[in-house]
Amino acid sequence: MNSIFNYGTDHLTIGICLDIAAGKTKGIINADADRAIRASWREVEKIVHAQHPVYGINTGFGPLCDTRISEADTSLLQSNILKSHSVGVGKPIPKEIAKLMLITKVQALAQGYSGVAPETLQRIIWHIDHDIIPIVPEKGSVGASGDLAPLSHLFLPLIGLGEVYENDQRVPAGDLLKKHNLQPLVLGPKEGLALINGTQFILAFAVKAVQRLDDALNRADLIGALSLEGLMGSARPFDARLHAIRPFKGTKMVANRLFTLLTGSEINSSHVNCDRVQDPYSLRCMPQVHGASRNAWLHLKELTEIELNSVTDNPVIFNADDTISGGNFHGQPLALPLDYATVAAAELGNISDRRCYLMSEGRYGLPKLLTQDAGLNSGLMIPQYTTAALVTENKTLCFPASADSVPTSLGQEDHVSMGSISGRKLHQVIDNLEYIQAIELLYAAQAVDFRRPLKSTPVIEAIHAKVREHVPHIQDDRVFADDINNLHQLITNGSLLAIANETAIHHHINLSHDEFGIY
Repeated sequence: MNSIFNYGTDHLTIGICLDIAAGKTKGIINADADRAIRASWREVEKIVHAQHPVYGINTGFGPLCDTRISEADTSLLQSNILKSHSVGVGKPIPKEIAKLMLITKVQALAQGYSGVAPETLQRIIWHIDHDIIPIVPEKGSVGASGDLAPLSHLFLPLIGLGEVYENDQRVPAGDLLKKHNLQPLVLGPKEGLALINGTQFILAFAVKAVQRLDDALNRADLIGALSLEGLMGSARPFDARLHAIRPFKGTKMVANRLFTLLTGSEINSSHVNCDRVQDPYSLRCMPQVHGASRNAWLHLKELTEIELNSVTDNPVIFNADDTISGGNFHGQPLALPLDYATVAAAELGNISDRRCYLMSEGRYGLPKLLTQDAGLNSGLMIPQYTTAALVTENKTLCFPASADSVPTSLGQEDHVSMGSISGRKLHQVIDNLEYIQAIELLYAAQAVDFRRPLKSTPVIEAIHAKVREHVPHIQDDRVFADDINNLHQLITNGSLLAIANETAIHHHINLSHDEFGIY
C-alpha cells in the first residue's frame, strides 16, 4: 500500500478505484465520514421509533410499499430482502468486477445519506482488504430499482449466506466467517435496502470498461500506425492544421498521436513524393474514426466518475423528518453511455478489419496475402475471415439494451434501464476487439517486414520487435491460431502498451494527453 483513500469524503476516480481493487491503495473511513455515517444511522432509528411510515424502513418493498412493518420486525425485513432478491443466474462475474462493486458501494454509503451502521461498512471494507470477494451471478438485473439481484448476492455473506472467493477458491460464506472468528451481521432498519439499492453492478462494469477501452484505443493508434507503415500510407492527413478546423477532442488527439508516431520515419519519408493522391479511408480517416470512439470513451469516463461519487440509494435520508423516495438508483445515466461506448468499441474493430483486408490485397508493393509464395501457401488469407466473423458478432451486440424496457414489480417499476446488460455487452465487444487487434498486429508486422531495410520510428520499431520476439516472420503456412493467441496475450497482459510507453519515455516522445487519463 502506498496511498490512502478516504471513503465518502475524497473524490473517487476510475484510476483510484482500480488501484484500491488491485491493493495499491487502501480505502478507509476517516473521522469526518464516520460522523456522517453515525448521524444518518441515528436518524433512521428515530424514524423507526416514531413509527412514521418511510419506504423500506417500516414498509414493505416495491408494490408492497403500503404494507406497514412493526418496529420489532424491521431487522428481519432487512435480512429477508437480501434472501428474496438473490435471484441471479448464470456464470459468476469476474472477481475484480465484484470487488469494484464493493468499493463503489462503500463510497456511496459512506457519504452519510443511507442510514447504515458503521460496523456494516467496516465489514465490507474487511472483505475488500482481505480480498475475500462474494460470488455474484452475471444475470438478473434490469438496472432500475438498483441492481437488486447482483447486489443481494454481493451482500449475502454479511449475514452468513452465499459464497465467496478466498485465494480464488469458492467457499461457503458461513464457513469463511467461522474460519476468521467473525459473526454474521444482524442488519438494522433500512440496511438491507441500502445495500441492494444502487447502480454498483452497472458501475463496476463501467469502471473496468473505461480502463479496457482506453487500452484498446491506445493500441488502435499504435497498430494503425504500424499498418500504415506497412502499406506506405501518408502522414499528411494527420497534420494539426487540418484538425484545428474541425476540432473534435478525440480527433485532434488521435491525429497528434499518429503524427508524432510517424515523425522521422524512413519508411514514411521514402515515398513523400510518390504519385499516390490519397489513401483509403481506413488509413487516412483514423483520426476521425478512432477519434470518434475516443469521444465516446471520454463521455463514458466523465459520467462514470460522476456516478462513482454519487448516492444511488433510496430513500435518501437527510434527517428523520426529511426523507425522499426518488429514483437515484435508476441506471439510465450509465446505460446510454455504455451502449454508446459499445458502438465505439465495435467501430475500432470494424476499421481494423478493413486494414487487414487492405494489407492482404497485394497493393502498394506488398505481395498478395503477404506471402512470397502464394498458391502453395495460403499466407494470411484466412485470419481476415476471423476478423470478419468477430466484427459481425460485435455488430449484433450493438443493439442498445437501454432501448428496451420490461416493466417489473407489478408495474411499480414500469421503466427500467437494462444497463446491466449494456455493461456486460460492452465487455463482450472488447473481448472480440482484442482478438481483432491481435490479428491486425500479425498483418502489420508482416507488411513492415517487406519494407526493410527502411526503418520506422523508435516506438513503431519497438512494437515490431516485440511482435517478432513472439511470432517469427511468415515464410510458409503454419498454424496461425498459435500466432494469434501469442499476440492476443501481448495485448491482454499489457506488454504491447508497456513497450510503446517505455520507448516513448526513453526517446522523450509525448503520447499521453492528460484529459484522456483515468486519474
